[in-house]
Order: sequence, then C-alpha cells, then structure tokens
Amino acid sequence: MRSIDAPSPAASARGLTKTYGSGDTTVRALDGVDVDIAPGEFTAIMGPSGSGKSTLMHMLAGLDRPTSGSVWLAGTEITAMRDKQVTLLRRRRVGFVFQGFNLLPMYTARQNILLPFELAGKKPDAAWFDQLVGLLGLTDRLTHLPSELSGGQQQRVAIARALITRPDVVFADEPTGNLDSRSGQQVLGFLRTSVRELGQTVVMVTHDAVAAAHATRVLLLADGRIAGEITDPTTDAITSGLDALRTDEVA
Repeated sequence: MRSIDAPSPAASARGLTKTYGSGDTTVRALDGVDVDIAPGEFTAIMGPSGSGKSTLMHMLAGLDRPTSGSVWLAGTEITAMRDKQVTLLRRRRVGFVFQGFNLLPMYTARQNILLPFELAGKKPDAAWFDQLVGLLGLTDRLTHLPSELSGGQQQRVAIARALITRPDVVFADEPTGNLDSRSGQQVLGFLRTSVRELGQTVVMVTHDAVAAAHATRVLLLADGRIAGEITDPTTDAITSGLDALRTDEVA
C-alpha cells in the first residue's frame, strides 16, 4: 500500500493486457501487467524481442489502447477517454523522443523545438527555452535545418522539443538506436541530467544494456509480464538479468 504522503505515479497501469489476432493465431503482447512510474525517475524497459516492452510503453503513453486493464497518465485514467481527449492530454502532459528523430525537415531547430506551442496556439516561456537549449548545447544551432545537423544534434533537438512543455513524462523509444556511440552517450547523459537537475520523469525502451545503465531503475519484461526489476543498475547486472530471461525461455 502506498504511503499517504507518497507522490502519485507519473504513469501507472493495472491488469494491463494487449492481444492481437484471434483463435489459434492470438498473440498476447501484454499479460496482466501492473506497474508504477514514479515522478522524477529514469526508468528503462528491457526484454527479449517480443517481450512486450514497446507495447507497454505505447500503452502508458496513450499511443495505443489495451485489450483490458487500466492506465493512468499524469493522475488521469485514460483507458475510457475518447481519442481526441487522449490526444489533447498527451499534447499537454507527455513528451516523446523517437529513434528516427521525427523532426520536420522544413523547420529550423528552433521551430521544431517550439512545435508543441505552435500546435497548441500558446506562447513558450522564453527563459525556459534559453535554459533548455543552453543545457543541450544547441544555442548556436537554432537556425539550422535538420539536414544541416548531425544525428546527435537532431536527437538533442528532439529532446528539447520533448522537454519544452515541461511534461509529466517523457517517453523515449530506442533514442540512441540511430546514433554512433559518442553521440548516444551524450543523448543518454542529457536524459539523465533532465531527471537529476530538472526533475523530469523519463521512460525509455532500449535493447542496449549500456544505455539502460543510465537509468535509475530497469524493468525486465518476458512474455508480456514484468519478470524482474533492477535498481541502481549497472551494465553487468542488466546483462545478467537479460541472460537469465533468455535461459528461462530456452528452459
């Protein structure tokens, strides 16, 4: 039972299931998952291919609907909400960082970062914008188009866009998948800094144990279920945990 004084989760799920297909071809991607994402925490979700890690993130972020169970995002149950309501909630409360950057090619870095405000018809906080782009080392790249930026710089623009609205949760889907090791380490460092210094909540799906070691907690999934949890993770501990899951699959 949660303490009365404990903060509410930034995102949570109870009895979460997701199935695809029917009859003999039914695939159970999630099988009764209960999970809480604490505010101000960097959580990595890992597991073998087909374990349900991306499906879980999509459910928590409101990008897909569960077959059964409930999801809360920023204290609001979204399971029964209409699609438009979920879209508006995501726009206000959620940031996204994708493997493919998802920047608009005709927009400058500044315009891409401020896109959430353009969509909402609101004005950004200029001081927060300056602090964020300074932290991410983008101050002298704001007038550049994505094609004029390196992969690491494009992903930093994507991170700035995700953080600019001060969302309750940032969901990162394989954020270093298209980056070289040096750029990937920088991006992971920025995500961790956003948690430590800015109080951000980050949920990251990754297959990379080195990337996951930047998190404060790692959730291990297998066959659509939570199969383990590692706090204060190290690369070795994560690798051992994943190896144990694969051994169980073979057995």
